[in-house]
Amino acid sequence: MWVKICGITNRDDALAAVEAGADAIGFVLVPTSSRAMTRHAIEEILKVLPPMVLTVGVTANENTDYLHGLLRVCSLGAVQFHGEEPPETVLALKESAKLIKAIRVKDAHSLEAIPLYRGVDAILLDTYDTQRMGGTGQPFDWNLAVRAKQYEIPLIIAGGLNSRNVQEVIKRVQPHGVDVSSGVEVSPGKKSFSLIREFVLKAKKAV
Repeated sequence: MWVKICGITNRDDALAAVEAGADAIGFVLVPTSSRAMTRHAIEEILKVLPPMVLTVGVTANENTDYLHGLLRVCSLGAVQFHGEEPPETVLALKESAKLIKAIRVKDAHSLEAIPLYRGVDAILLDTYDTQRMGGTGQPFDWNLAVRAKQYEIPLIIAGGLNSRNVQEVIKRVQPHGVDVSSGVEVSPGKKSFSLIREFVLKAKKAV
């Protein structure tokens, strides 16, 4: 099971995620987020990470010029699009990085956008919230995630996951991967080493 620890804001938390066995680490580049990072701060952390860990820059509603500039400054392996980006903006980076498109799930109609992004490396399903784009700490209806598998694009499940429910969602949905942020935190942007280890261990044991 592929596991991503998102909302990393410092070197120690990044290294803790690596040590715990995470497959990917996410850095938020959305200025309004409590976990927001600058491009240069991210690059300093990237210097100490092993190459086998996928590093993901989480953006929202940025244009292609910004995104290409981001990849010139930061040696990120993937970009996660967490806004309302049209397919052409997302797929314009296909030659530059792995692509993850987030779909915020409100109801069954939310799933209709998924096939528009065919060509991305994965679709990430997160919880819809009127105030926040991510990091809500609330799960969505996992039955909708099961329905989303019909599009045959690798699925990553996010939204309200923690060590208590991650095995349940994996067994029910059988996704490509899972993504956690607030579920392994002691406060926004500050991770708990023990919670990270427990989450990764349980996710890996669920399959």
